[in-house]
Amino acid sequence: MDLAFFGVQLLNGLQYGLLLFLIASGLTLIFGIMGIINLAHGAMYMIGAYLVWDLTLRLGNFWLAILIAIPIAVALGLVIERLFLDTLYKRDHLYQVLLTFGLILVINEAQRIIWGGDVHSVAIPAPFDASLQLTDNLQYSVYRLFVMGVCLALAGIIYWVIRHTRLGIIIRAGAVNRDMVEGLGINVRTLFTLIFSVGVALTAFAGMIAAPLTSITPGMGDSILITCFVVVVIGGIGSIKGAFWGAILIGMAETFGSVLIPSIASMVIYLIMAAVLLVKPRGLFA
Repeated sequence: MDLAFFGVQLLNGLQYGLLLFLIASGLTLIFGIMGIINLAHGAMYMIGAYLVWDLTLRLGNFWLAILIAIPIAVALGLVIERLFLDTLYKRDHLYQVLLTFGLILVINEAQRIIWGGDVHSVAIPAPFDASLQLTDNLQYSVYRLFVMGVCLALAGIIYWVIRHTRLGIIIRAGAVNRDMVEGLGINVRTLFTLIFSVGVALTAFAGMIAAPLTSITPGMGDSILITCFVVVVIGGIGSIKGAFWGAILIGMAETFGSVLIPSIASMVIYLIMAAVLLVKPRGLFA
């Protein structure tokens, strides 16, 4: 592996890790604060990708499609939380698992009814449909660099909100002691709706900006869900900082694992998770 090729894989791992962070940050907030095991979280990633594909096809503009798709994703999160999850907060996690697993089946079937079972793709939008020439035979997509920049900017915004705003204080307090937060007069139900809607929107947005980089297929969110649960467990449940570093670690491990040790690449992230839990049973930044 020469230096240029190593650099490309490093950038690929960083880009994949940052994309994972967008998905995992919503997952860790929903589970860490609301106590909801949302198995349908990966389906929101798929919905985001299909929404932006459909709207781009209708409107002819990728950026306009994203602007319209984000409010739709927020509204979807609000409807799911109010209609289905609102009654489950004080119930056993088994009920949550059964309900959200059922939602996966419903969403996947709805996707097939609305958009069919074909594989789709979205063209890389202007002005990012170009490549940087790294060497004579190696190029790197400008759009991938753009995705990294967007993910880093969102990571910074999320960190600032969590650490330096009143809403962030309430969210962090809710992760520690929800009953005390409610006792202080804060409307926890509204807080939960906000967190769930934002979590769904972040995941759907990740699917939207990833659409030009990957094939849009039925059930594409199922595999990403498992990876994001690994990220949350490694980073520590409820920790945004943990979700960030866990996502970067897993992104790098998957990227370099598929290049250096392809025969066991699918096992690498689970081996890393096992190693972390042996040393830090609650995750790196619980």
